Amino acid sequence: MLVGYARVSSVGQSLDVQVDQLTGAGCEKVFSEKRSGASQADRQALEDAIEFVRDGDVLLITRLDRLARSVPDLRNIVDRLEAKGVGFRCLQQGAIDTTRSDGRLLLNILASFAEFELDIRKERQREGIEKAKAAGIYKGRPVTVDPIKVRELRDAGVGPAEIAKRLKIGRASVYRALGPAGSPEAAA
Repeated sequence: MLVGYARVSSVGQSLDVQVDQLTGAGCEKVFSEKRSGASQADRQALEDAIEFVRDGDVLLITRLDRLARSVPDLRNIVDRLEAKGVGFRCLQQGAIDTTRSDGRLLLNILASFAEFELDIRKERQREGIEKAKAAGIYKGRPVTVDPIKVRELRDAGVGPAEIAKRLKIGRASVYRALGPAGSPEAAA
């Protein structure tokens, strides 16, 4: 069975083109999501697709960067698929087909380029932010953490990881909101 996976990075982007290409290529089921591809974290549709595929199936994507942007992430995903006996193919880089040895070689080469491209993009973004900060234009993101709510939860006996989960923020944000007394070092 051919199973598709489509991804765009932001809510404003459309999945239609990818979904059309995947169904046109014969995918009987397509998993799709609007999430960043910089890492595997929080990509539920990808996890669902990997869970869904069975021995003999092939996971199909439109472009390599729709699946992963780093060699370790790509390797991890492909290794998980191979452990289940599932092949992997890419439509726009047609030679990427892990059911063939030359396809596996090309996959690793192109993954290196995707990782390089991501690094370059991050570098340009950092340079732009530094330039904007020097010009007094960049102020960073607005604060989205309510320190009072964080302290209330902590005082109610809720741990930092659970606070972060409930408020949909990072654990580091919880520690910042609690101040030096709430840091992991202070707890030790």
